[in-house]
Amino acid sequence: MNPAISFFWWRGIAIIATIAAVVFWHAEAWAQVVVVVNGEPITAYDVEQRTRLMQLATHKAPARQEVLNELIDDKLKLQIGRRYELEMPDSAVDSAFENVARSSRTTPEQFGKALTAAGVDIKAFKERLRADAVWGQIVRGKFQSSLQVGEKDVFTALESRNKGEADFGFEYRLTPIVFVVPRGSPEAVIEARRREAEALRQRFQNCEEGIPFARALRDVAVREPITRASADLAVALRGVLDGIEVGRLTPPEVTQGGVEMFALCSKKQTTADTPGKREMRDQMFAQKFQAQAKRYLKELRNAAMIEYR
Repeated sequence: MNPAISFFWWRGIAIIATIAAVVFWHAEAWAQVVVVVNGEPITAYDVEQRTRLMQLATHKAPARQEVLNELIDDKLKLQIGRRYELEMPDSAVDSAFENVARSSRTTPEQFGKALTAAGVDIKAFKERLRADAVWGQIVRGKFQSSLQVGEKDVFTALESRNKGEADFGFEYRLTPIVFVVPRGSPEAVIEARRREAEALRQRFQNCEEGIPFARALRDVAVREPITRASADLAVALRGVLDGIEVGRLTPPEVTQGGVEMFALCSKKQTTADTPGKREMRDQMFAQKFQAQAKRYLKELRNAAMIEYR
């Protein structure tokens, strides 16, 4: 054999052998079982991924047993979900992933890239979301009656917290106005529409005259009026509505449909369902939910076959 050919042949063999060794090492790490939960394995790879995820969330390295406990709990949650024939479809998990991304003020693509950069497999993250979503439905369904929060209990708790101070909210009547922007339009088009929206906002003095004027504008959609209680709105939006006068428009905001504003056509005080009541009700429900979830998960652990290897 030609010496040059022989050299490259042996070099190729060496490279292939190295790649095979690396692939084998990763496959072995993936397949290495560290815990078996009711016959289902948790691998070293699962432990590695959850460790990175927990470290990303808490900014500190978790103890190995803490990581294992989370993974075992997730296995039990998914297993009990299958027992009740309750499985979360991939579309619902993707939607939950998008919600997490939005709460982090990023797009799903940006959030996914951030996870990958931190060494977290997106699939591993979504499996955690799946387990939590299934578990939430299981606990709510199984303990529905005991999770109910009575209005009298809410009132008593609020009275104790507020010490006699009045608790009230507002009921807003809003008319959505959208400056339509075709999907995929360049930033210059969006900015031009934003300026048009801002011009309308400056001249908009009341709903009686302003809404018919907006309807006459080109490529502007005036939606049906909606009524919202302040308890139903995000804190930021409540702040915006409380900061403008009745008959005026909220600042323009870019949405999927275009540049959107809301005309505040009426605002009246109410004690029916206030932000304070909603917050207290949510807190009391969360306490009941956590107590039931903790107790039920302990029951599942006690009945489970958990084998450490």
